[in-house]
Amino acid sequence: MKVLIITYYWPPSGGSGVQRWLKFVKYLQDFDITPVVYTVDNPSYALLDKTLENEIPKNIEVLKQPIREPNTLLSLFKNKQKQVSSGFLSSKPSFFEKKMQYIRANYFIPDARKFWIKPSVKYLIEYLNQNPVDVIITTGPPHSMHLIGLELQEKLNIKWLADFRDPWTDIDYFHQLPLTKKAKEKHFSLEKEVLKKATGVLVVSNTMKEKYLKYNSKTHVITNGFDTFVEENTVHLDTKFTLAHIGMMNADRNPIVLWEALSELIVEKEGFAKDFQIKLIGKLAEEVKKSLQKERLTEYTEFINYLRHNEVLLHQKAAQVLLLAVNKVPAAKGIITGKIFEYLQAKRPILAIAPINGDLAEIIKNTKAGFVVDFEEKQKMKQVVLDLYLLYKENKLTISSENIEQYHRENLTKQLSEIIKNL
Repeated sequence: MKVLIITYYWPPSGGSGVQRWLKFVKYLQDFDITPVVYTVDNPSYALLDKTLENEIPKNIEVLKQPIREPNTLLSLFKNKQKQVSSGFLSSKPSFFEKKMQYIRANYFIPDARKFWIKPSVKYLIEYLNQNPVDVIITTGPPHSMHLIGLELQEKLNIKWLADFRDPWTDIDYFHQLPLTKKAKEKHFSLEKEVLKKATGVLVVSNTMKEKYLKYNSKTHVITNGFDTFVEENTVHLDTKFTLAHIGMMNADRNPIVLWEALSELIVEKEGFAKDFQIKLIGKLAEEVKKSLQKERLTEYTEFINYLRHNEVLLHQKAAQVLLLAVNKVPAAKGIITGKIFEYLQAKRPILAIAPINGDLAEIIKNTKAGFVVDFEEKQKMKQVVLDLYLLYKENKLTISSENIEQYHRENLTKQLSEIIKNL
């Protein structure tokens, strides 16, 4: 069986967007499915990690075509020192930034990769006529990939699986975009068309599945997962009581309740100030830095801008506690950040700031991997951190997680293979 995977993110892209389908491609052949990857030839990736290229199976075919990206042109007009990090919207945009945000939100629908749709459809029709596949798979965001799948299905009458790594109109930053009523309606219309016409739909959480089922009865949940293991004897735990967060932290993900709790514990608990350290690895929004300054936590914080994936794994293993902050947005209940699964693999206590009745909380509960505190529960947060600290002082800070093998990438790929074959 043969599948064509259409993805914007592919090595040497870094960050979380590339991991899901890189890992699926890595294991699909073990389940008698041959993947062919179609991706961009000249991408504008915010993050690069060339080490991920080593994980691409040597025998698979990777098709590439150039893309015209307005982001590249727009960046020429911006002061490089004021550029907003990938995934962030400026909370106090300049007049020019407001104009650019408005143009991008209302004229590049569904996203700035829309100009890749037509040339990709033309190229892939020619390719598929000569090299037939059984199923095409599109993964978004960017959701322009799904519009490529939509056109290919209509023109070739081919089976099509649409994979949503993140939701479309429920994505965390959608409510922040300066969208006109007409633009919003266009987004909702395209999202529904993709969901209704796809042969099958993949999502990463049960909350997403519940919403999408009303448009497509063949909606399946396959979460993200973990893959690479780090040898236990190659990592030593941090000597300080480290609270480590790995990944981007935008304004919506700023865990104010944690910063306030830590600030109070510094004053109230003897010895805490000299023992603890915050470790933030990844891009940070200015709002996060300001919150740390406000609570006088900057001197206790180690800032690491970006690390390659293999280096990140070491930091996860070494941390005393792993922090996980969910975006405080209307769709928070359904957010499952990809890093939770690598946190599980690291087998260190997880402290999550998230809805206690959400999908992520359910995973932590079922695996007994840590603790979940809601966005406003400061007293509970103080108590949880204090309990973890006291265990650290007694050299007893461990976690006995269970049932995590279900999230190994190979097991998840087996589930995917069954869905593909059943199409």
